[in-house]
Amino acid sequence: MGQRKTSRKNILSGQSGPIRFLLILILATAFLRVFVVQAYQIPSASMEDALLVGDFLIGNKLAYGPCLPFSDIRLPGYQNPGNDEVVVFRFPHDKDREFIKRCSALPGQTVEIRDKVLYVDGNRTIDPERSKYVDPRVLPKESENGVRDNYGPITVPPDHYFLVGDNRDNSDDSRFWGFVPSDLIVAKASRIYFSWAPDPDAPTYKGLSSLPGVLLYNLVHFIDRVRWNRIGKSIN
Repeated sequence: MGQRKTSRKNILSGQSGPIRFLLILILATAFLRVFVVQAYQIPSASMEDALLVGDFLIGNKLAYGPCLPFSDIRLPGYQNPGNDEVVVFRFPHDKDREFIKRCSALPGQTVEIRDKVLYVDGNRTIDPERSKYVDPRVLPKESENGVRDNYGPITVPPDHYFLVGDNRDNSDDSRFWGFVPSDLIVAKASRIYFSWAPDPDAPTYKGLSSLPGVLLYNLVHFIDRVRWNRIGKSIN
């Protein structure tokens, strides 16, 4: 009788092992996502050519300090956002959306754009290596959307940042909707871990009946669509 109880106990113990491991894995994943790193996907061309549509990247939350869930409390990070760093932030006018842009001016710095050229504290800046301009026109300040090419001068308020996309003529950023408070900046863009090129011919998911076609197409074109040379690249 005692032998049967021992055997049953061993069986139950063996069954609980995978469950315990799964719970630990889930908790560890949630902890990492909330406090350490988070994955993001690039949906638009506003950061070309540093980041392309279909890039998947890791955001470092420890850098600027992670926020405690369901609160406005922020833990200290080991640095503040710096000039030219690429950051992930919550959009000030819709905090459920997250954007990614380059930090072009810090709190207390004076920012100005003259005929597309960015000046910080009166000094002409050097454009990021892979930034670009796609519109040869220079819009006057008084025209509609003129702040794209002629902006300021204006001083960045305390605890705020001026964020601009690398695709300077095709980016919705601080030039149009203002500065970003420091408490909305959630992560420092760190590294590209995967890159999936858009394909206009790829079928779109329209319910379970379309799933086999979507999976088959992407499987056949997997080698061609993956941007192998971008995987593992650091984001500068």
